[in-house]
Amino acid sequence: MTQPGAPSELRRTLGVGDAVVIGLGSMIGAGVFAALAPAAHAAGSGLLLGLAVAALVAYCNAMSSARLAALHPASGGTYVYGRERLGEFWGYLAGWSFVVGKTASCAAMALTVGAYVWPGQAHAVAVAAVVALTAVNYGGVQKSAWLTRAIVTVVLAVLASVVVVCLGSGASDAGRLDIGASGGLGGVLQAAGLLFFAFAGYARIATLGEEVRDPARTIPRAIPLALGITLAVYACVAVAALSVLGAGELGRAEAPLADAVRAAGAPGMVPVVRVGAAVAALGSLLALILGVSRTTLAMARDHHLPGALAAVHPRFKVPHRAELAVGAVVAVLAATVDVRGAIGFSSFGVLAYYAVANASAWTLDGSPTVRALPALGLLGCVTLAFALPVTSVVTGAAVLAVGVVAYGVRRRLGGR
Repeated sequence: MTQPGAPSELRRTLGVGDAVVIGLGSMIGAGVFAALAPAAHAAGSGLLLGLAVAALVAYCNAMSSARLAALHPASGGTYVYGRERLGEFWGYLAGWSFVVGKTASCAAMALTVGAYVWPGQAHAVAVAAVVALTAVNYGGVQKSAWLTRAIVTVVLAVLASVVVVCLGSGASDAGRLDIGASGGLGGVLQAAGLLFFAFAGYARIATLGEEVRDPARTIPRAIPLALGITLAVYACVAVAALSVLGAGELGRAEAPLADAVRAAGAPGMVPVVRVGAAVAALGSLLALILGVSRTTLAMARDHHLPGALAAVHPRFKVPHRAELAVGAVVAVLAATVDVRGAIGFSSFGVLAYYAVANASAWTLDGSPTVRALPALGLLGCVTLAFALPVTSVVTGAAVLAVGVVAYGVRRRLGGR
């Protein structure tokens, strides 16, 4: 076991405010600029119901993650929790789901930056964004926290402007909210599955457990606080967009928030929204690379990934080889393929990841009421995963199966 202060340990520098900001940077990202349209298409007038379901599942997951992170404050998040509470295989499966799924999400966020900044050269801009943010992460987690703070400030300002412009315009009509379920229960659940990933970034706080000061106190405070702020922001944005577009038009929108401000009679706001979307995608990409590299570090320490990736930089105290490896893979994907079609698979993987987190939290001591939250979270994760489009379910299940086979082969060949 590594002794305190050993060179292979990460440095604890993040307080509650830093942890909340990193969580916000992960959640209030590019998803809010794009996820509302497909969710509205799936749920129709049930969009806000879908948002509520997504928030409920996210809350259960957040409470499970907070309790587990306080007991196991090490890099790796649910990979560590599953291993410690359920056994090595379940921890491995969670880590595999997270690393593979979120690597695809990293590439998608990079391409989103490229599409907004320079559509004709989206791949080149995407690669440049990956290289730049990998360099920022390499310099230390505190620098990442400061950059995330700036990004969150810009994105919140843009979203606040969208809400004010839409709700303050003559085009706003409360009757368009029409809360119901015109898309049926299946549509509401599919919308919740799509919107859930807008909340999924709170786990980034848990994956940084080894770099948080006083984690037993900091993490349980930071996770629900970041989640609550995000829910309030998303609810305001969804209501504002619905009030000027209605569920039908919102469901058909290519760029929902840009279309919303245009419909509100403020076409001059469209470039501002585009800049906000690009900055938000950068924030998501920064946090994703941060989280994937920490889970890679934890899996490498346990020899589920090459041991060389477990190295920690002696000066910057970051998992520099893991960060460089993740950055290289994401850069190659961003340069060669359009991975946005693979986000459904990524979604399935992330729900599998959180299912393991809830199952792990259920093993903790507590009253029946306390244990009801992880049970509800586990049920919610499984339900939303299988409510996704069939292609997403099949692809996601196939990738998980590949991970299971790799684990079995490694065990058979005389691994740990």
